[in-house]
Amino acid sequence: MLLIRCPYCEEERPELEFRNAGEAHIARPTNIAAESDDDFEKFFFIRANPKGVIYERWRHIHGCARFFNAVRDTVTDKFVMTYKAGEPKPAKLPGAAE
Repeated sequence: MLLIRCPYCEEERPELEFRNAGEAHIARPTNIAAESDDDFEKFFFIRANPKGVIYERWRHIHGCARFFNAVRDTVTDKFVMTYKAGEPKPAKLPGAAE
């Protein structure tokens, strides 16, 4: 079982307490009703899904119930780090080469 660190509760908890909420750091439309069908589709359904490090939103549903961001490696399924919602993407990841 994976352990995920909630940056608000400040502890690692089992993955069953969390839910993935999609890709992080996506610019959301200010007026969704004005979006074309193609733009609407791209925003809601089309994601990069790269192999390797990705930035995701997660929610600690069986804990504090807050959203936060996580950096996860899709190859190993390991969480590199987590950080509070609203914070920018980390400039440098832990363990990254200088």
